[in-house]
Amino acid sequence: MNPKIKVVLEQAKSKIEQARVIKDLEQTYVEIFGRDGLVTNLTKQIKDIDPKDRASFGQSVNSAKKEIVEYFAKKRSSLVISRSSTSIDITAPGKKTQLGHLHLVSQAIEEIVDIFKKLGYSLQSYPEIDWDWYAFESLNMPKNHPARDDWETFFIKGDTNPKYGNLVLTPHTSNGQLREMERAKNPPIRMINIARCYRRQIDVSHTPMFHQFEGLFVDKNVSITDLKGTFDFFTSHFFGPKRVTRLRPHHFRFTEPSFEVDVTCGICMGKGCRLCKAGWLELGGSGMVHPKVLKAGGIDPAKYNGFAFGWGIERTIAMKTELPDIRLLFQNDIRFLEQF
Repeated sequence: MNPKIKVVLEQAKSKIEQARVIKDLEQTYVEIFGRDGLVTNLTKQIKDIDPKDRASFGQSVNSAKKEIVEYFAKKRSSLVISRSSTSIDITAPGKKTQLGHLHLVSQAIEEIVDIFKKLGYSLQSYPEIDWDWYAFESLNMPKNHPARDDWETFFIKGDTNPKYGNLVLTPHTSNGQLREMERAKNPPIRMINIARCYRRQIDVSHTPMFHQFEGLFVDKNVSITDLKGTFDFFTSHFFGPKRVTRLRPHHFRFTEPSFEVDVTCGICMGKGCRLCKAGWLELGGSGMVHPKVLKAGGIDPAKYNGFAFGWGIERTIAMKTELPDIRLLFQNDIRFLEQF
C-alpha cells in the first residue's frame, strides 16, 4: 500500500477509535469524508500521480475508503449497544402521556348541534357528492345560474343521470333540504345538516373545502318571527348574551323572502371598529323556503311553509375567536391548535 494511503488509513482509524458517543462519531465522519477530510484530500491527489501508477493508486484509495467505512460502522454499532445497555433509574418519575383534544372545527360543530337540539332539531347526514338536481335545479337555480359555472363549482366527470344530471362536489349543504323532505315526507320537519362543501375560492376568509351548517324548519304557519327568534337563541348561547342579530334583505333563489343574518361584532359590540367597519359581522344566509323548493321536495306549499338557513362553520369560529385567517384551521400548526 502506498505510504500516503497507509498514513491516512491509520489516522482515520485513530480518530474513529477516540469517539466516545454518537455525536463525536458523526463529527469524526465529517473530518474524514467532508469537503476537507482526510479521504477527500487523498482522492484529490489522484490527478497528480504519474499516469502509469494512477490506476493502482486509485484502487488503493478506494480499498482504504471501504475499510474506513466498515471500521466506522463497527464503531457506531458498539456505541449504540453501549448506550442501550445503560442502567435505568427506576425511581425517576415517568413521562406523562400527552393528551390531545378535538379540533376547533369539531368543537364548534358539537356546540352548534347541542344548541339546536334544545329547539327540537335532529341531526341528519346527506351526501357531499350529489346530483346536480339536488344541488341546484331543485333549489330553483336554472341551468344558466352563475353558481353553476365551472369557475364556482367542482363538477365530476363520469356518469350522468337522465333526471338528476351530473355529479358535483356539493358547494353548499342545501341539497340536504330536498333529501330531508323526501325522507320525512310529512311535516313538521326540524333538520340540521353539517357537511363538507367545496368551492373554487381561497383567501383569508375562504378555503376550497369548508364545513357548512344547514337548518330547515317546515310546518304550518311558520313566520319570519320564528326565524329571527331561532337566530337570537343561537347567538345568545354560542356567542354570548350581549351579542344580537339582525336580518338584512337579500336575494337567494331557494328562499323568498331572503335575508343575510348579521351578528354584532364581538370586539366593539356594535359600535363600529376596524374589523367590522359598521358594528356588524355577516353570519350567513336565510329566508322562507321558496314554494318551488317545497314542491320539488314533495310538500304542498299551500298547506305548509318554513324557513332555512346556513353558514360556514369556519366563518363562525373566526367571528367567535377573532381569527384573522381561517386557513390557519387547516395548516396543522400545533402552536395554533393548542390554544383551543
